[in-house]
Amino acid sequence: MGNEKSALSGLEIDEKPIEVTDFWAHHTAHVSGHSTQTISVYVSEPSLHYTANFGNPSPLEKAAKNLMLYRHPCILKYVSSWSKGNKFFLATEQVKPLIQSIETQNTLQICMGLYSILRALVFLHEKAFVSHNNICESSIYVTPEGYWKLGGLECLCKFKELTSYLKRIRNYRYEKAISSVEDTAIALTSFTSIDAYAFGILAENILKLKDPDYVPSFLEFKQFCKENLQNPDPTLRSELSHVLQHPFFTHDFMRIYAFLDELPLKSNQEKEIFFGTLITQLRTFPENIVAEQLGRLLLSRMVLLDTTAQEQLLPFILKPKENDNGTNGNLFTISTFKVYLVPKLLQMFCIRDVSIRLVLLLHFNSFVHTFQESELKSQVLPELLVGIKDTNDHLVSATLKALSDIVPILGAATVIGGRRGKLFTDGRPNKLKEKKKTDQNTNTVQFTISTNIIDKAINLPERPSPDGGEDKKEIGTSIIEEEYTWSDWDMQETGDTNLQNLKSPDKPSQSQSDDISTSITTDSVPSTDKIKSIESRFTKKLAVLSDISELDIKNSKSSNTLKEEYDFFTDMEPVIKKTQVLHVQQPQTLSNSVFDIKTQVGLETSEENNGWDEDLSDWGTEDAHEVKT
Repeated sequence: MGNEKSALSGLEIDEKPIEVTDFWAHHTAHVSGHSTQTISVYVSEPSLHYTANFGNPSPLEKAAKNLMLYRHPCILKYVSSWSKGNKFFLATEQVKPLIQSIETQNTLQICMGLYSILRALVFLHEKAFVSHNNICESSIYVTPEGYWKLGGLECLCKFKELTSYLKRIRNYRYEKAISSVEDTAIALTSFTSIDAYAFGILAENILKLKDPDYVPSFLEFKQFCKENLQNPDPTLRSELSHVLQHPFFTHDFMRIYAFLDELPLKSNQEKEIFFGTLITQLRTFPENIVAEQLGRLLLSRMVLLDTTAQEQLLPFILKPKENDNGTNGNLFTISTFKVYLVPKLLQMFCIRDVSIRLVLLLHFNSFVHTFQESELKSQVLPELLVGIKDTNDHLVSATLKALSDIVPILGAATVIGGRRGKLFTDGRPNKLKEKKKTDQNTNTVQFTISTNIIDKAINLPERPSPDGGEDKKEIGTSIIEEEYTWSDWDMQETGDTNLQNLKSPDKPSQSQSDDISTSITTDSVPSTDKIKSIESRFTKKLAVLSDISELDIKNSKSSNTLKEEYDFFTDMEPVIKKTQVLHVQQPQTLSNSVFDIKTQVGLETSEENNGWDEDLSDWGTEDAHEVKT
């Protein structure tokens, strides 16, 4: 029955067992590989006592042999078996004994569990022609998804061996499940009656303290188990295949469960009818029951690849409700989705199947937020990065869209990797206007105040100003209008257009700001040197960009020289300074009056003599010759 060579590599068995029986110790174990897998391992040691009654091989070896031989979806799944030293090991799918979880099972879950056990027994009776001989709670196991699996096949034997075999192992069977007339000739003529009686005892014990809940014909089934399956006359007990037709197992939920479980056997027409109304029927049951009991079947390969299911079922399954009271038609809330469906989706992302992956990617943005960041980073992201290297263009396109949905959660550095730099700048006029709004407002207010003061201090409407002077009111208005014209300038976002705008004589430039510092002028054409300087900086900026053909999502390069954002429009911003004012002091006497002309950076409004005095209104040509500078 196996040897050391068949032992699983990378196997780590937990020291503390979860179950200890007369035949073995049941441990949880982990297998390291592409992805860590959790399994159950049964360990037994040889015993002369067992050998004397069961014969050779030992009970665990017989169970392993039968599990390997009689395979069925409702029978405990065999993984491997081997001997090491004087111990024998059996590895199966991860399960725990029903005894440890029966108290937390509701009536609907028990109904589905009993249905699975019935299907396994019907398979053994009608296909394999063998009898289980030890149906009880200790021979039933439960998977992490909540499915019941039939185990305990160490007592199994063929129908023709029942007479002698049952007597030999009687002391190791569940005593309450043994009929008092089992040894009679009548009992042995109906081979399936032994398991039927034991199943009736099992169902009665499990349903004893349960409420009907959502299961119809609950009381009728309990009465059926008592009167029919436990009937003293073995010939009056129903075949287990007939028990499957009882109303207890044919209500709506069980019908959905049975159809999904047997989906490969259904015709296309039956699938279209079934999936067309399935979502409406599922809404009538508690969502946690649907997710726990039907989650694996609803996300099975056959469902994901069915055309009708893709259109009428999956959009409501793979998109959780926005809140617990959501009425958007989706089936599961976020909390239920995270508990029952996320673990299955994580497993499905490890499947390298194009059809399955494309279906997941199609709805990826609907459930990506239900993953934890650690799950996205360590499990989902690595599998997506494999997809972008595939030769299937459709798969690559869908994968890149999924990666874009992860960026807001994990950040671009985690998703695309590599060193990055700020290679783009925001050149929209509104952004520049907001950025310098405070400074511009301050300068505008100060300039307006200065202009108003000049207007009040100087009033020479009847004659032109002296050489080199300008009308202060016109100057202020011109500059303010120019500033608003600058703010409304519609700048383009491309480098070529910016250069074109720089060369346009209609656009302001930094040269205008430089001229304002000495004298206010209306010339807005930038100098040729300025344009060449800006073109040179802009050309250098474009030169550091990487060739687009060299970009790679995991190896993109960024330039170290672009350490800070450069504003190409700096030289085109107007700089408005305070105006230069000619301040003439009032002369004390006419004969020796001297005018001191001073350039004022700020406007002095508090002085008594500000500007030209009213006495100079009749200033003529003769007096002008006496002015000393």
